This record gives sequence, C-alpha cells and structure tokens, in this order.
Amino acid sequence: MQLIKLSATDSTNAYLKDLLFQNKIGNFTAVMAHTQLKGRGQMGTSWLSEPGKNLTFSVLVKSLKEPVSEQFLLNIYVSLAIYDTLTQLHVPDLKIKWPNDIMSGHSKICGILIENILSGQHIQASIVGIGLNVNQLTFNNLPNVSSLKLLLGRSLDLEELLLGIVDNLKNLLAKNTKLDRRNLVERYESALFRKDKPSTFKDQDDEMFMGFIKGVSSAGKLKILLEDNILKEFNLKEVRLLY
Repeated sequence: MQLIKLSATDSTNAYLKDLLFQNKIGNFTAVMAHTQLKGRGQMGTSWLSEPGKNLTFSVLVKSLKEPVSEQFLLNIYVSLAIYDTLTQLHVPDLKIKWPNDIMSGHSKICGILIENILSGQHIQASIVGIGLNVNQLTFNNLPNVSSLKLLLGRSLDLEELLLGIVDNLKNLLAKNTKLDRRNLVERYESALFRKDKPSTFKDQDDEMFMGFIKGVSSAGKLKILLEDNILKEFNLKEVRLLY
C-alpha cells in the first residue's frame, strides 16, 4: 500500500478524492495528516483533533463492484477492521455504535465517514475517512469521549495503528463469499452498542421513545424492537440513540 503523510490538510477525504480524480492511484492508498483543519463526521458534524496526537487518515477502497443497495457492507468491514485492531490492543469493553462509531464503554473513541463514488448502480470506489483518538488527553469537557492513551495508560504509534487497521480491512474484504458476509454481519450485530438493552431514542420529530436494538437490515437500517413486539427499521436521519 502507498502511504502519503501530510503536515496539514483541510480533509484527508477531500485530498484523497482529488488524487483519485487526477491520477491513477492504487487500491488501499492512504493519506495521513498531522493536522486536519476541517475534519468531518456523520451528518456534517465536525471532528476536532489535537494536532499530532490522533490518527486522522483516509484510505481508498477500489473495485468493490457492490450495488448501491448494499453499500452498508463497507461500513461493516471498516467498523470490524478497527474493532479487531483495538481488540488486539486489549482496549476494554469495545462496542460499535450504529452506524459506525467505535466505543469503549460509554465513551466514543473513533468515528468513520465513508464517501462512495458511483458508476451507474454500482460503487466504483470508496473514500474511507477514520478519526481515532489515540494520544490526546483532554477534550474540552466534551461528554462521553476518550482516547487509547486514557484507556490503556500508554502512548501508541500512529502509523503502526494505521497499518494494522488497513491490514485488517484488506483481510476482511478478501472474505467475499455469501457465508463470510453473513458471518461478518453477525459479528457486527453482536458488537452493537446497547444491543438487546432497554434504550431511549429520539425520532426525527424530536419525540422520545423506548426500544431494544436487535440488529441491522441489509440496507443498513437499525432494527429496533418497540412496544407490542413491533420490529421497526430506521435510517440514519430518522433516529438518534440517547443511551
């Protein structure tokens, strides 16, 4: 794989996308930034990171050739690649908060943003942006946020972490049979944050309701068991988990 290191950039996702459109760059090319000035999360949120302390990078995934209807599969692959890497480091109480935040206990330690480039009804390439809190110790009183150093009590090498995540992602993407995919979906669902626990949610009208997370649909919608044993599916804009 090719690793491009930048001192600063607005967004590693945007930088990698420009490279893709300008040149022929190889599968799993990664762009890593010491400082990311305009990092983004899901739903347009900003990702704040202390320069040089955290892992902010993007990786190119080409030749998936998946239909757009199954684009959530890549979310599963990426989430599990990070989950497996952090498991190997013995990060405690790891969970995946739907759709693709990584948690330790009730604290967020990693966010993922995937941007797909389409060709007709298929995914031609994907830019996978990852922000992982590694060596940062303070987060300006943000609630429910932590880092690997706070959790493990030691500093970690950012490039070594990046290489581990990309290697795990390669290995997961190589498992492409229907049986393998089913097993990966089951692994993702079993690691879901607050799965099968009574939880409070807020819908798109800001109405609160109770339910139990049961899994995800093939389209990546969250399955929640409601009152009267009704199983309902929600997309990203329709529901927010309040804990």
